[in-house]
Amino acid sequence: MMDINKLKQLFPDLEEGLYNEMLERGTIKEVKAGETLLKVGQTIRSTMLILSGLVKLYREDDEGKEFFIYQLDAGQACSLSMVCAAKHKTSEVLAKALTDATVLSIPLEFMDQWMSKYKSWYQFVITSYRNRFEELLKTIDAIAFTGMDERLAYYLEKQVEKLGNNLKITHQEIANDLNSSREVISRLLKKMEAKGWLTIHRNSIGWIKKD
Repeated sequence: MMDINKLKQLFPDLEEGLYNEMLERGTIKEVKAGETLLKVGQTIRSTMLILSGLVKLYREDDEGKEFFIYQLDAGQACSLSMVCAAKHKTSEVLAKALTDATVLSIPLEFMDQWMSKYKSWYQFVITSYRNRFEELLKTIDAIAFTGMDERLAYYLEKQVEKLGNNLKITHQEIANDLNSSREVISRLLKKMEAKGWLTIHRNSIGWIKKD
């Protein structure tokens, strides 16, 4: 059972009654790293609030190739699931747990009620939309206006912010996230290593670069 004080730390500035309803109406789920939380085409009847761990969101093409959009960590909500649930639409994204994670699932019926009942929930939803949209714009900007070397550096820096300087990740996983090839990513990583930005290990990368 999630402690209400922990919930307040993760999602501050909500009304007292809303915290109680979140715990009463929501369902807490424990998921393992690599587990899929949301599939493309899945009918969404609830939204996800992240209580612990990291969750990555992807777009998926017709061939099943995945393209990284952004990730969510503790204290954040999946705004795309909010939109889809509110409009009774199916998901157009794939969500996977990057690490072991805990999520709070809020059914659609209560989301709708809280929008009018609690001003703080309305503000939380709007803020979540805005924050995720800004992250999406950064991803689009990286694709449209920067080369793969800059995209890779930005990607690694964002991963380090969440996971620490020793990244347990393969070249193929990075290539999948950036919609590139393993060969291109390996070549760019070797160039970064030569510059002293990072060290390459088997299935991990040690980040050194500092601004």
